[in-house]
Amino acid sequence: MTDPGLVAAVDCGTNSIKLLVGRVLDGGRLDVVLRESRVVRLGQDVDRTGVLADEALARTLAAIDDLAAMVRGQGVAPERVRFCATSATRDAANAGVFADGVRARLGVEPEVLSGDEEAALVYAGAIAAQDPVPPAPVLVVDIGGGSSELVLGGGEERQAVSMDIGSVRLHERHLHSDPPTAAEVAACVADIDRHLDDCGVPLQRARTVIGTSGTIKTIACGVLGLAGYDRDGFDGAVLPNATTTSFVDDLVAMTVAERRTLPYMHPGRADVIGAGALIWSRILDRVPVTEHVVSEADILHGMAAAIGR
Repeated sequence: MTDPGLVAAVDCGTNSIKLLVGRVLDGGRLDVVLRESRVVRLGQDVDRTGVLADEALARTLAAIDDLAAMVRGQGVAPERVRFCATSATRDAANAGVFADGVRARLGVEPEVLSGDEEAALVYAGAIAAQDPVPPAPVLVVDIGGGSSELVLGGGEERQAVSMDIGSVRLHERHLHSDPPTAAEVAACVADIDRHLDDCGVPLQRARTVIGTSGTIKTIACGVLGLAGYDRDGFDGAVLPNATTTSFVDDLVAMTVAERRTLPYMHPGRADVIGAGALIWSRILDRVPVTEHVVSEADILHGMAAAIGR
């Protein structure tokens, strides 16, 4: 039996696939019923090969089987389900194989979001969760596996960019040693800085900074000293930029084995989080404010709100 009030949003990125089931409330806020995330590394080697690897497709489609069962178990009507794929699928020559697998499992047409569409949904999800709305312009940051979205907005005006740098992409491109060498880190930072220099979003205008992605939330757990990946513990936290960038330095210097001992670290994120953390650190170094907000609300919330309209 279906529940007409429920919506389900699935976001398939380069490193993880995430599901959110909930009810959309007034103002676009969300009453979350179920949230699930799996690390599948769909974008494995896409930066180098231009195609989705067979083993990455197998991992991801197996995860979609599980998520589809959860959606059906919650009673979400098929027309209230939205599946969006982002960076890795945009870049892969064999994305059609993946799309066929999604249709067979979920019965919905997968959407491959453009960078602009992805950025707009990230911003919508993050802003709808803020009460009251913070001082504008607000910079919303989402660091994914293959791309990173920066959205600076206030009122009806918004500037956005999706940069082709993310935790998986830059890890595979630059950070080959364990732990990475100083030269590898320097090359990664230089790559990030080139993209930020050319991004076109005036980061220096931001009066509020909100971070929404798994990389940023995991870092927040470390800065807060949480005993696990605790959404209630980090959601809405206001953290000093200097404390976060210092933590990033320590995190990048760790081995993968050392990162996996951290109680809040997903084992599937431990190898690539150093590159994502460097992106976050370089962004925080460029904004004029001294602190940032960590938000659980992300692209899934933006997708769900759009379904519920």
